[in-house]
Amino acid sequence: MSFSTVLSVSIDGLKAEQIRVEADVSNGLPVFHMIGYLSSEVKEAGERVRTAIKNSGFDFPPKRTVVNLSPATMRKRGASFDLPIAAAILASLGQIDPGAAEKYLMIGELSLDGRVRKVPGILPAAVEARDSGIAACIVPRENAAEAALVDGLKVYGVTSLAETAEFLQGKRRLRAWEKEKTESEENGQYPDFADIRGQGHVKRAAEIAVAGGHNLLMIGPPGSGKSMTARCIAGILPPLDFQESLEITKIYSVLGMVDEEHPLITRRPFREVHHTATKAALVGGGAVPKPGEISLAHGGVLFLDELPEFRKSVLDVLRQPLEERSIELTRSCGNYQFPADFMLVGAMNPCVCGKYPDSSCTCTPLQIQLYLSRISRPFLDRIDLCVEAPRVQYEDLTKETKEESSAEIRKRVCRVREIQRQRYEGTKIRCNARLAANDMGRYCALGEAEKKLMGQAFSVMDLTARGYHRIIKTARTIADLDGEDQIRTEHLREALGYRTVDNKYWKK
Repeated sequence: MSFSTVLSVSIDGLKAEQIRVEADVSNGLPVFHMIGYLSSEVKEAGERVRTAIKNSGFDFPPKRTVVNLSPATMRKRGASFDLPIAAAILASLGQIDPGAAEKYLMIGELSLDGRVRKVPGILPAAVEARDSGIAACIVPRENAAEAALVDGLKVYGVTSLAETAEFLQGKRRLRAWEKEKTESEENGQYPDFADIRGQGHVKRAAEIAVAGGHNLLMIGPPGSGKSMTARCIAGILPPLDFQESLEITKIYSVLGMVDEEHPLITRRPFREVHHTATKAALVGGGAVPKPGEISLAHGGVLFLDELPEFRKSVLDVLRQPLEERSIELTRSCGNYQFPADFMLVGAMNPCVCGKYPDSSCTCTPLQIQLYLSRISRPFLDRIDLCVEAPRVQYEDLTKETKEESSAEIRKRVCRVREIQRQRYEGTKIRCNARLAANDMGRYCALGEAEKKLMGQAFSVMDLTARGYHRIIKTARTIADLDGEDQIRTEHLREALGYRTVDNKYWKK
């Protein structure tokens, strides 16, 4: 038989598409020709595959060899096609059983000595294999634990081309990789709220923000504990369920950022971004777009310290993802959509010297205005809670009273998240912050007194429709923390209090 087919997968963005690797070896001029809309790294596979076959002890006679990666309308990138190309050629030469080779989906890069090397994007590839009805796949051994996360798919990890061929010939038995039993990790590696002295108001705002998935901005002088509070937030995030873990792991898999031994991400991401980050680093990009920091923070927290130091254009690209919970990038090669359902936490000084509005502030009014104007009003309108972090007092640092730990706060956060899970069961809503405007009447109904209060606040505070809805959603979370089914006026007053700070600094 001179013609054979092996199945593989191409990763484009976060999507995986099935590829048929077809090989034909026939008499004619001794050439190795690869077709099928290939990138340069795929074209280079010809030399790697030919050398790996010879160094693995197989015969590769000087014949006309044509390899096609179908469909030809889809661009193929990466080095993950080496193993299926080699298997298809060996099947065409009759050195392995063509029927056996067709049963498996294969992925892997080959070294010149025939060893199989790991590749990124195994998890979405394995999901595509299962969804396409493929029963088993052959992947590099380093990627086997990752592929085994997918239920309903047999995974065989291999270390070399020779081992793969022996397995397909029935000369070697391989044990299907078993799914690793994982449990949600405790958030013990982060700073503890018990280590932060004072700042009760800031801790309360952080608890509300995490309990409802709200965006949070902390304003205060240097050394007031803003950055440490943000890092403590990572320790009170609720645990992930398996589907959320799988969704997040797929993003990290495409970027090659998963652990070989324990690939499943069981802790919510906490991504801290430096203020020199570009727009592409934040939202993703490149000639072939890859996920950026907002996608790496999916399901977790994106922390932006020294917020006004970010370029204004960089911050403003966050406005659409904060509303849509995803980012769509358009390139000549196609449209790419990446998930971006994250909780934004920002920290900033109130001015250049950091002491405004204290009398010791050395900044001029123009300097303060220019510093604060780096953050646009539309961006601020997407912040649910804005809280001042005052300077820490000596008495707070020296008092013997034990502060509440992150573990205690996390228990309350998990209790409130469970309330929300039951409330929104059967919908796509996961927390209060994700409520749409047309869901407000059903889940956040207000009484007459509460409507009157919000009517007054709407005109006095000059709220937008977006700001109005965000206040009610924050009040819904505060009510959940108090164990109340109905939103009360005291819940709205506290929520409104977190919207007065931005008016204090960003006056019209």
